[in-house]
Order: sequence, then C-alpha cells, then structure tokens
Amino acid sequence: MPRIPALALTIAALAIGLAACGGSSKSTTTSSAAAPASSSTTSSSAASSGGGSKISEAADPSGALKFTKSSLTAKAGKVTIDFTNSSSLAHNMTIQQGTNGPMIGATPTFAGGSKTLQVTLKPGTYTFYCSVPGHRQAGMQGTLTVS
Repeated sequence: MPRIPALALTIAALAIGLAACGGSSKSTTTSSAAAPASSSTTSSSAASSGGGSKISEAADPSGALKFTKSSLTAKAGKVTIDFTNSSSLAHNMTIQQGTNGPMIGATPTFAGGSKTLQVTLKPGTYTFYCSVPGHRQAGMQGTLTVS
C-alpha cells in the first residue's frame, strides 16, 4: 500500500510542474513594491481600474544595448508596462526600487515579440533595466518616476 501515496505524490508534483510552465506568448508579472518577493505570472494583460497607468517601452530595434526611452512616468497603483523587443538579441525589462533596491518585477527574457509586465508601485523613483549579463552595464537602463 505505500506505493499508492508515493504515486499520487509524483502525479501531483508533475501536474504542478506542468501548470507552472504555461504556454502563453504574453506574460504578466504582478508584484507589490511593499513585498517584492511575491510575484506571479499569468496570461492576463488588463490593467485594473482604481489608479495606476499603462506605459510602453521597447528595446532598441537595431540591436544596440539600450531602450528606446531612458525615462518613463506612471501614476501610483497598478502599472501595466508593454515591453517590445524587435531585436534578434534576447532582452528583458526588470523594475527595481530606487537604484540599488529590491527587484519589483520583470518580464521573461526573449527575442522578438512583446511581453506585458504588471507591477503595483508606490510614488517614488524606480530603475528599469535589462538583466541579461552585460546589458545594464552597457547602458540598457532608465528611470521610472511614479507619482
């Protein structure tokens, strides 16, 4: 009889693992500035009402290690960021509190296409950057001001 609980546990672990993989071409990461460790990925890309805003940013389409804008502004609350990467180089968009604070959220790293990131932000200054090794150091970063 001990084999049945072990088999059930294995099947449950596989089901959870497969569910975590997902298969959506768009992803949304949601997290809170007050609790940066809690984030989840869903296939929803709609911003909720009650504050916040929707902004967009893109990696330089020519392949240069930079974003198309070096500064962004948003209203406090749930902020939806549409990130486009038309380059053949893989990039992501990572949001950090301040310049050396905790990571608030990030898109997956990808080449070609768009991803949507949702984060709940309090008023303040944040840094957005590409976390692919060497990209931020080469200048692929900017400032997000939330009011």
